[in-house]
Amino acid sequence: MPTPGLPEIAIILVIVLVIFGPKRLPDLGRSLGSGMKQFKDSVTGKDDDKELSDGEKKAEPVRAEKAEPVRAEKSEATPAAGQSS
Repeated sequence: MPTPGLPEIAIILVIVLVIFGPKRLPDLGRSLGSGMKQFKDSVTGKDDDKELSDGEKKAEPVRAEKAEPVRAEKSEATPAAGQSS
């Protein structure tokens, strides 16, 4: 089976443009590219947990300080739950 030439590729691109519209094509291309990259990385055995090849260290996650609980103050305008006026 021969490979598709320039006219066939142009027809396919026009059909894709009509189906998805010009606004969604960049998103489709971006998601297709990231999917191909993830597939290639998984096939070649690259892992995100390994150190970078340039000797750079990965950024450590930011640790948040422990927040104190907020205490509610009693309001004189409204009675508390369970109390009748």
